[in-house]
Amino acid sequence: MCIRDRIQSLYFIEYLVMSHCKFEHPRHGHLGFLPRKRSRQIRGRCRSFPKDDTTQKPHLTSFMVFKAGMTHIVRDVDRPGSKVNKKEVVEPVTVLEAPPMAIVGVTGYRETPIGLKCIGTVWAHHVSSEFRRRYYRNWKQSAQKAFGKYKAFARSKSGKVAENRTLKALTTKASVIRVVAHTQLRKLRNHRVGNKKAHIQEIQINGGDIKAKMSFAKSLLEKEVRIDSVFEQSESCDVCAVTKGHGFEGVVHRWGVACLPRKTHRGLRKVACIGAWHPARVMYSVARAGQNGYHHRTHLNKKIYRIGRSSSVDPKQATTAYDLTEKVITPMGGFVGYGTVRNDFIMLKGSVAGPRRRVITLRRNMAPQTTRMLKEKIIEDLNPEVHRHQRQDGPRSLPDQEGEEHLVRPPQEGPPSPRGEAPQGARRPRRGPQDQEQEVKRRLTRLQIRNVISH
Repeated sequence: MCIRDRIQSLYFIEYLVMSHCKFEHPRHGHLGFLPRKRSRQIRGRCRSFPKDDTTQKPHLTSFMVFKAGMTHIVRDVDRPGSKVNKKEVVEPVTVLEAPPMAIVGVTGYRETPIGLKCIGTVWAHHVSSEFRRRYYRNWKQSAQKAFGKYKAFARSKSGKVAENRTLKALTTKASVIRVVAHTQLRKLRNHRVGNKKAHIQEIQINGGDIKAKMSFAKSLLEKEVRIDSVFEQSESCDVCAVTKGHGFEGVVHRWGVACLPRKTHRGLRKVACIGAWHPARVMYSVARAGQNGYHHRTHLNKKIYRIGRSSSVDPKQATTAYDLTEKVITPMGGFVGYGTVRNDFIMLKGSVAGPRRRVITLRRNMAPQTTRMLKEKIIEDLNPEVHRHQRQDGPRSLPDQEGEEHLVRPPQEGPPSPRGEAPQGARRPRRGPQDQEQEVKRRLTRLQIRNVISH
């Protein structure tokens, strides 16, 4: 062993011996996310869209969903070369409810040296009340006349001429075409969300030339769009969301710094030194107390495990080739704090930012995926087996006087098990007084045998 290796080994031994409690702890938290302040709006906002590819067909690039809760799945991994290939793994997933979105407008932008400039917008002639609620602070006390004049003008002869002129300008001058879409909270039917104003968003159209994009946008006007027309299974998407808020927090919880010793004057959960005498100011990199949470964040490359239809269309949402039980994606009793998922849903791998019931924006990938994990295909016939569910054939009831309970599942037919156990799915009846007397006699016999052997 050379001298250099000996010195390194000595340092390593000293490091193991000197593993005492540290009196300092570096600040945790990326300074690139400063300032840590509250988000301006509750919904996730797409600040940029994927690069346009004219060789593809026109398609939408984002969608808004609502977070229902988390569960876990068991699936077979199809990843050649990996240690878990062809094996079962248990993974956490997030279920997001995705009611259809309504398209109410078409807008276009042209490129300028200082950014995109709007050319014009063509609105739908019929818009819902939940969309118009977004334009008022108090809907009940307002006149509720939003888009009334535009609707009357669009029906006139001059209005039709102006609308055709705007559509022609979008076709000839625009380089970016987007549609104006909003969520439909009426179809969500969840009183826990507690909001009647629709969330509005601009969704960019990628693929094809400008004429193809305009014809695609006009075909969607005043129509609904489902999530399966934007995303597909086995793809990966980006999640734009606002994190869970924690209010005004101190430096220990906000930045993860270490507490001061026990007998420190004027408190322990502080930063001892916030900087030198000069420069006579506090640097931006020093941990300070302030707002924690409710920040806008974007998570990249979330794997899509499943996209399902509503329970009214597909009552076997959570049924797979390995789990033939007829059940929906909602567990018994509903998702905690959310309730029942009644509309289409999307299942993502891992966790998603924000609390339950929050509106979240999903966006298509910004770049093509090349990693082996993201390119893995989820086999359609062997969908992930959703757990955290219980099957209930009939209404629950108390056991009768004889002690027989209702079976969760009908007992399996065939010869009894060798150990005398109950069939799979059946519950053992309650023990009566005769059974208890027999059990006492058996225990006494065992004790007598043990005493004889010991003597």
